[in-house]
Amino acid sequence: MSPTPDRAKAEADALQRGSRGARRVRLDPEKIIATGLAVAAETRTNEFSAKALGLRLGVDPSAIYRHFRSKGHLMEALLDALHARALATIDAEADDWRGRVTQLADSTLREYCAHPSIAAEAMVLTTHGPGELGAIELLLDALDRAGLPPAAVVQHYALLSSYILSTASGIARARIESGERDPAPTTSPWFDGPILADPQRYPGIARHAAQLAALEDRETFMLGVRTLLDSAARAAAA
Repeated sequence: MSPTPDRAKAEADALQRGSRGARRVRLDPEKIIATGLAVAAETRTNEFSAKALGLRLGVDPSAIYRHFRSKGHLMEALLDALHARALATIDAEADDWRGRVTQLADSTLREYCAHPSIAAEAMVLTTHGPGELGAIELLLDALDRAGLPPAAVVQHYALLSSYILSTASGIARARIESGERDPAPTTSPWFDGPILADPQRYPGIARHAAQLAALEDRETFMLGVRTLLDSAARAAAA
């Protein structure tokens, strides 16, 4: 049954009033990034949801892409924001090259574990943003101050950078997959449960089972950083 002319007019008037009264959300890249970081921190998952970001902003997700050409570009901006946050925590003096690298590594791990769905992109995206460039500059400057020759500076930078990014990203992903709900626990087990192996076939695992079970992810991560810094110091002294 068709609506009467009066009813049709009333419905049209209501739609028009609703359209006029709808709250317009003013977006800009900074607001999108800040909200994206909040969404990533609250949703304990390895997959970033543009739909969840749109809901938080109060817009259709397609509106986000008026400011970022694609989801890939959005993820680059979010990842670079994490790098900038990590850099902002560093307070060691410039001459304390080991301390500055150690702080950068520790802060990167913290930010990645707090925002796992962004950290998951760390090994596939290059941001070219101020956060990433600042981290590169810090590492190169630290290795220069260690006394390495230019070629060795670049080699040790590549080792440190790839280790920090890949291992921190892996730890963040592993914590989510193991069911960890705390966004920033001090540490978590390196292995998710005991290693079940036949001691006859795997005597090394059996011999070190207790020590393997005691491994913790942050402690192991930072041991790797210290080992790479020790290697750089030895190379500089050679």
